[in-house]
Amino acid sequence: MMLLGLAPTRPAAAERLTICHGYSCYYETRLDFGAQDLSRIASIMRAGSSSPEAERRALSRAIQYFERRASGVLGVRDRPKGELGHGRELGQMDCIDESTNTTTLLRLIEAKGMLRHHRVLRRTSRGYLLDNRFPHFAAVIVDKSGRRWAVDSWYEPGGGAPDIMPLDQWKQRGVAGKR
Repeated sequence: MMLLGLAPTRPAAAERLTICHGYSCYYETRLDFGAQDLSRIASIMRAGSSSPEAERRALSRAIQYFERRASGVLGVRDRPKGELGHGRELGQMDCIDESTNTTTLLRLIEAKGMLRHHRVLRRTSRGYLLDNRFPHFAAVIVDKSGRRWAVDSWYEPGGGAPDIMPLDQWKQRGVAGKR
């Protein structure tokens, strides 16, 4: 029986995920994402199954849940916007860590059949110093119309709501005169 496009419910096996932190995945810490975690994520995603917009809101809540779990395992809550000079600090994340972790969760959600309106793509970047912006990375999803969305959790502390915005707008962020 298919419920809201999700696979039949059966006991979920634990997933072993890796949390990148310390800047550029200097540290990798294991997170055992158990049946209770997967059930919680499935519940969040079912609540967002009615439309692409609702699914993006659900993804935001799922990422927040995941980041709170990761903070518990790491024993520290990541501060927003990693700063240069804080590399190799346990639990702190730059945009590479954040985008890697977010993409890991998004791929798990996709693999479990919990996405109805989006697919997960490779992460992307913007900025290359010559444009007066530091390189910055984000996870990416695409909706069925082909519109790509950046999913960027770097701007908030661990467990905060990620920015989910059209990729073309995200690519322009940080250009002089644009936010």
